[in-house]
Amino acid sequence: MSEDDRYAALFAGKPGSTLAEFKDTPDPTRKAFVEAKKKAVDERRQPPRRDRGARVPPGQEVVTDWPVLDLGHQPLIPLDQWALDIRGAVERPTSLDWAAFQALPQSTIGADIHCVTAWSMLDNRWRGVSANHLIELARPKAGVKHVIFHAHDGYRTNVTLERFSAGDSLLAHNWNGEAIAREHGGPVRMVIPSLYFWKSAKWVRQITFLEQDVKGYWEALGYHNDGNPWREERYA
Repeated sequence: MSEDDRYAALFAGKPGSTLAEFKDTPDPTRKAFVEAKKKAVDERRQPPRRDRGARVPPGQEVVTDWPVLDLGHQPLIPLDQWALDIRGAVERPTSLDWAAFQALPQSTIGADIHCVTAWSMLDNRWRGVSANHLIELARPKAGVKHVIFHAHDGYRTNVTLERFSAGDSLLAHNWNGEAIAREHGGPVRMVIPSLYFWKSAKWVRQITFLEQDVKGYWEALGYHNDGNPWREERYA
């Protein structure tokens, strides 16, 4: 039985987004990026050795412009139709519309981005709802150890509950004082600064708490299940 079959009841009816304006075929540039990442994991390719100081993980190049990386689709989610579901092994399954999400306590953090494709962008300010507040809202059951994020483009990625509950994890709607742009995962995306940025899912539509781990999109293709940039956990 596949992982999707095991958890079908949690994810049923949401393979992607009915709100997304998908093209018939993905953008060829994005498609090439996905193929390059698949080739990188096949070859276990590492970036050149760089020393950018104690603040930047090994192998990273600092950039000032935020690269746009996705699977080829950029969902358009109107705020009056946006919703977040919190499901799985929780005491209080929850659905939030945009007004309810904005009414939750808001937090601001300063955090750098470290992408597995070997770039880092420093000095970002993020605003949104802390992961710990979402945990308090949903009340995961005693056996929960894992969390998986589902996005409107069909993407998903997994983290441990321990990592999700770290003090700097945020479900963000604002970057450097402005709403997060669609191409960067707006209106809402995860920000988990302690991990490579593929773990910070764009266009989040559901957060699911699980007792057993379920691999995400890149993890199933051979990327590391944890993704700690300081340990260069790029590949499994």
